[in-house]
Amino acid sequence: MGDVEGEPGSSMHGVTGREQTFAFSVASPMVPTDPTAKFDLPVDSEHKAKVFKLFSFANPHMRTFHLSWISFCTCFVSTFAAAPLVPIIRDNLNLTKVDIGNAGVASVSGSIFSRLTMGAVCDLLGPRYGCAFLIMLTAPTVFSMSFVADAGGYIAVRFMIGFSLATFVSCQYWMSTMFNSKIIGTVNGTAAGWGNMGGGLTQLLMPFIYDIIKAAGATPFTAWRIAFFVPGFLHIFMGILVLTMGQDLPDGNLGALQKSGEAKKDKFSKVFWNAITNYRTWIFVLLYGYSMGVELTTDNVIAEYMYDKFNLNLRTAGIIAATFGMANLVARPFGGFASDYAARHFGMRGRLWVLWTLQTMGGGFCLWLGFAESLPIAILSMILFSVGAQAACGATFGIVPFVSRRSLGIISGMTGAGGNFGSGLTQFIFFSTNRYSTATGLSLMGVMIMACTLPVMLVHFPQWGSMFLPPSRDVVKSTEEHYYGSEWNEEEKQKGLHEGSIKFAKNSRSERGKRVASASTPPNATPNHV
Repeated sequence: MGDVEGEPGSSMHGVTGREQTFAFSVASPMVPTDPTAKFDLPVDSEHKAKVFKLFSFANPHMRTFHLSWISFCTCFVSTFAAAPLVPIIRDNLNLTKVDIGNAGVASVSGSIFSRLTMGAVCDLLGPRYGCAFLIMLTAPTVFSMSFVADAGGYIAVRFMIGFSLATFVSCQYWMSTMFNSKIIGTVNGTAAGWGNMGGGLTQLLMPFIYDIIKAAGATPFTAWRIAFFVPGFLHIFMGILVLTMGQDLPDGNLGALQKSGEAKKDKFSKVFWNAITNYRTWIFVLLYGYSMGVELTTDNVIAEYMYDKFNLNLRTAGIIAATFGMANLVARPFGGFASDYAARHFGMRGRLWVLWTLQTMGGGFCLWLGFAESLPIAILSMILFSVGAQAACGATFGIVPFVSRRSLGIISGMTGAGGNFGSGLTQFIFFSTNRYSTATGLSLMGVMIMACTLPVMLVHFPQWGSMFLPPSRDVVKSTEEHYYGSEWNEEEKQKGLHEGSIKFAKNSRSERGKRVASASTPPNATPNHV
């Protein structure tokens, strides 16, 4: 394994004095550096960055990171921009509790379809086009919120704005193509966490904009409408930036690479079939439905809940609600980091245990939130719930990139759509009728989270094992090359279509964990021509 794992410090890339040193970085020292590649950051054999320098704008890796999370954050701001203004909007449009609940369901239901589509777009056209076009195409729907006149229009517009949340899929796909698997949990967690932070930012931003417009002389019913022009213009601005400054892959844009023959085209039917026939895909769809899904649900109801239950004013309720979403600044990156840290010591089995622990804790604190009768206890339980749920999101996408190399986009899209489906279902059951109070709904949602986290125990990788079971004893099936190579048939292998999967397999051997990371790979596991 010496030629695969390498020796820490064996490469001089990064210590030549030419690269800037940044205050915060996460490195992947166990993976060999490609000394022939010319990038600002050290890269592996797939030209994925081995180092994550948070305050760098190194092209293309770190520039892509910042474009990705900011565009996703913009979509979160617009999708949930109505939530902190609901006390004003409901009076203007004469909305009932059922109307408000249905609008909340609609806001997260639209992206079920767009996230599924975005996965295919990323696999076939690249994440740059997917992200840029979606964020610009949904800009008119954000502006349309200023002109709604009744409950039906309000629900329809929130449904259409929600399509923009599919930028989450392009965000996670993009990070997985730019950064090495050893640090992907941290990178995915930070990009998505900072993007999700828009759910908290909008709780502060929209009441602030509303107050400024009202202070300028507008009536309350006019001020909230004008406020929606701000997120609308942000959509257009970020779409142009992504289109002009983004890059699909470390070596260039997907279309150009396919024309030059450097990147091979795949068949959508086979990519899709490979994704839906992998049982792990469906488990992560469910798991994400009750980590990200409940976060989206809470973004929709928490401000109104605090406003009504504790008799707060609009701004105070918005500030408290904002702490739920703003926890993404550290919570989701922490979940990704915890996943990577556990993997260094215990391999994939460590990642699975971290996910189960974080998501179960989040469910427990959600249950507690529903029973809270004082404002301090409600705030404490809400923050702990947000940390558990958001960290679980980060831990989930510390594992998803390993489910499949060939169908990464489709599986990321399905998992992301699972988050929206779980949110829509939970909101429909607990918060869209008068059957349950909001407090009871939160408690029951906590129970549902803990129950729906149990299937993580069924996830087993033959080369790495599961929470309770060891890897396969079969000499061939217990290799990374066999797992990722089995996604291709013999005819495709003869054409060399599987070469990217074999490179990924070599770079993912670190998932064996600290105790077995240096174990030798059986001879002939990797074809000689690769």
